[in-house]
Amino acid sequence: GVGLLLCQWAKHLGARVIGTVGNERKAQLAARNGCDETILYTRENVAQRVRELTNDAGVRVVYDSVGKDTFEASLSSLAKRGMLVLFGQSSGKVPPLDLQVLNAKGSLFVTRPSLGHYVGTRPELLESTRLLFDAVGAGTLRVEIGATYPLREAGRAHVELEARQIGRAACRERG
Repeated sequence: GVGLLLCQWAKHLGARVIGTVGNERKAQLAARNGCDETILYTRENVAQRVRELTNDAGVRVVYDSVGKDTFEASLSSLAKRGMLVLFGQSSGKVPPLDLQVLNAKGSLFVTRPSLGHYVGTRPELLESTRLLFDAVGAGTLRVEIGATYPLREAGRAHVELEARQIGRAACRERG
């Protein structure tokens, strides 16, 4: 979902995109959506692989929607003065952080944005919506529907979404 859109947008802006995925099928999907490199976090040390791909420089920004399970690897993947944007917590909340860690790893920045802080007013919401739909209309962003459910199965949809199983569910739904 959001990760695929983020990859497309970053690629549109000219970024080199390194994505993390849990399996080969998701690696192919990520590549189709703008990832230059994919790291299978279930088999590889993410921070080490990022360092290899960047000649030990690290990356300037990491967008992390997973949270607890990926937080340390995300921090360790950053270049000096890099920024970690933690926008989700599908694996759970990140534990408290000793701010000295940010200094020791290279004067890093961490933010935890909330949609409500970016579209807090009606004009901000309208502008953000316009930008999004313009990007979709122009083909810059392609929205892939992972699965569809009858309304009576909305509970199942939420459970699978929270368990990060929507991609697997789509394979079952589509045969």
